[in-house]
Parts: sequence; structure tokens; C-alpha cells
Amino acid sequence: QVQLVESGGGLVQAGGSLRLSCAASVTIFSNYAMRWYRQAPGLQRELVATISGGGTTNYADSVKGRFIISRDNAKKTVYLQMNSLKPEDTAVYYCNTNRLVNQYWGQGTQVTVSS
Repeated sequence: QVQLVESGGGLVQAGGSLRLSCAASVTIFSNYAMRWYRQAPGLQRELVATISGGGTTNYADSVKGRFIISRDNAKKTVYLQMNSLKPEDTAVYYCNTNRLVNQYWGQGTQVTVSS
């Protein structure tokens, strides 16, 4: 069973920065692609960023140039550095991974950006 534990959310003013962390309880972390999703009230959950086991990254257009996903395989942790935050980035952010057909989610961490 894979467990994911997020941390680092909070309240920040527009233009500010936050860094989210997600620690994974897996044996070989580099075997897992890792993703950050977010869900704002009344909206569907959306994919924000992905990083492969080898470090290849992809981003949603809405966060390109502002967010950076990274991973530390020794610490079994994935990060989401969020810069130039906007009020529309307000959401619950979730860490995600999968093993074959099984999806695993963290509990979520709230990010609130005030204008």
C-alpha cells in the first residue's frame, strides 16, 4: 500500500510563493511518476504538474513558467514550488501516483491566495 503525505500549504498574498512537499511510503521511489493535482470549489480536479522517475516534467498551461515540480529520490519526496501565485491558484492540492492500475492520493493541502 502506497501512502502519500502532503505538507506546505497555507495562506499567501498574490505574487507570493509557497512550496508543497509530498512524502511517499514506497520501496523504490524512482519507479513512480509523481503528479500534483488541484481542485477548487465547484470545479473538477485538474492535473497541475507531472514528473517521471527520471525527472522529465510537464505542466498545465495555467502554471507554466510559475510552478516547478521536482523530486528527491533519496528522500522519497516530490515538491511543487509555486511562484507568482494568483487568486485563481486557490485550491486543495493533491499528490498522486500510480502503480499499474492502482491510483494513490494524499489527503490534500489547502492553498489560499488572497488578492
